[in-house]
Amino acid sequence: QVQLVESGGGLVQAGGSMRLSCVVSGRTFSSYSMGWFRQAPGKEREFVAYILWNGGGTYYAESVKGRFTISRDNAKNTVYLQMNSLKPEDTAVYYCAAKTLGGTRTYSDSATYNYWGQGTQVTVSS
Repeated sequence: QVQLVESGGGLVQAGGSMRLSCVVSGRTFSSYSMGWFRQAPGKEREFVAYILWNGGGTYYAESVKGRFTISRDNAKNTVYLQMNSLKPEDTAVYYCAAKTLGGTRTYSDSATYNYWGQGTQVTVSS
């Protein structure tokens, strides 16, 4: 059973930075491609960032490109989301997700991910 645990959320002022972490259980983390999604109250879940299983490819939503960076440390079974220049519209619950079966072309489709964390709240004040 694969389990994901996010941490690092909280309250930050606009223009600030925050780093989210997601620790993944299991022995096959290095074979998982990983994604970050977010959902604000009353809105649909949206794609944020993706990293290939070997770290060789990343993709970002246009709204966060240049401000957010996804990375991974396979030795620690952890994926990170570094968020800089935060804006109030970044406020949401952030979820990490694991894609175990491959499929880079569907990196932004939440339905193609197999496991999800519980989410961590990020609030950006103006």
